[in-house]
Amino acid sequence: MKKEYWLDRWERKDIGFHQKETNSYLREYWQGLKLAQHSEVFVPLCGKSLDMLWLHEQGHAVLGIELSNLAAQAFFIENGLVPQCVASDKFIYRGADDIRILCGDFFDLCQHDMEKISAVYDRASLIALPPGMREHYAHHLLNILPPATQILLITLDYPHSEMSGPPFPISIDEVAALYQSHAGIKLLAQYDVLAQNPRFQERGLSRLQENIFLLRLHTP
Repeated sequence: MKKEYWLDRWERKDIGFHQKETNSYLREYWQGLKLAQHSEVFVPLCGKSLDMLWLHEQGHAVLGIELSNLAAQAFFIENGLVPQCVASDKFIYRGADDIRILCGDFFDLCQHDMEKISAVYDRASLIALPPGMREHYAHHLLNILPPATQILLITLDYPHSEMSGPPFPISIDEVAALYQSHAGIKLLAQYDVLAQNPRFQERGLSRLQENIFLLRLHTP
């Protein structure tokens, strides 16, 4: 999937993936990570997610990465924040009140960018990627994160043949295949959510499940 796809979605305001309130699973399961106050949280493919505000309200510094400059600008404007803005060779940096968004390509991130990260919140990135990109994404993420980083991962699963993503279906077995060599994986919960998602019923789905995982990267 090319970068232009997502840039065009933001240009056309075709952003049905954007949630207008804090994710309920984030609220329910985040405290299970038992992070220290002021720990820094990474939000990949963050868009203008309100989840970043909620994480900040819990006492965390937040670092997001987002391809679309429009999305990054909208986050600060819509939440009444006036960010500092600095451009580098790879990213446009915006930051206010311990919430920072790097506007650029996720795959340009390096270990130095992640050195203060204690946890990752992934609600919208893994499921946004087609099968050919997910292994590359997971491999890069695992390579740049510090040891013992925790990841709260939310995925969708549905019959592959019934709908073309995004969002893409990701099975429990695929999560294991992507991460188990580098992290401990705990399935926290599974929810059948088709009845609450009529737009997916309209697209022909007979089953829709949301899975919530907690991953902890191994230490050397």
